[in-house]
Amino acid sequence: MSPTIIIIGVLAIVALYIWFLYNGLITARLRVKEAWSGIDVQLRRRASLIPNLIETVKGYAKHEKTLFENVTKARTAVIGAKNPETAAKADNMLTDALKSIFAVAENYPQLKASENFKELQQELSDTETKVAAARQFYNGNVLEFNAKIKIFPNVIVANMLGFKPEVFFEAEESARKEVKVKF
Repeated sequence: MSPTIIIIGVLAIVALYIWFLYNGLITARLRVKEAWSGIDVQLRRRASLIPNLIETVKGYAKHEKTLFENVTKARTAVIGAKNPETAAKADNMLTDALKSIFAVAENYPQLKASENFKELQQELSDTETKVAAARQFYNGNVLEFNAKIKIFPNVIVANMLGFKPEVFFEAEESARKEVKVKF
């Protein structure tokens, strides 16, 4: 066998490797984007439930103005989030605010007994489950993508082609703690 054929064969193998790697990285990045859109849909769904919840609670807890303002700010931040980092921060703010609303509701038996409130609470609970599932799906895809671009020899090609690690959707430390409401 001539050296020219060997060199051509090696170059063909390297070209095929780069081709398959590139296509695999593009597919993985698209999966991350698709998974992110799932989170975005659920966060927006939850945000659309918030005004109804606020109106229901307002009727019973008129003096909780600061709480309602915090929920509204957090909801606006979720709706305006453009990427996983800002969405995670806004989601954590909204989660804290919702915990506070449900803590306040504990002090109003008529509110807790309200069918409207119960339905909204159930809808939000269902949405929280969907957000958690979407977050898990997203983070799984981010893990897969980040692993693909960081393992050797992929890291060399990924860096040359400009692939950057994606950001995990994580809860802030404050979101992991229970919210304490004092009256």
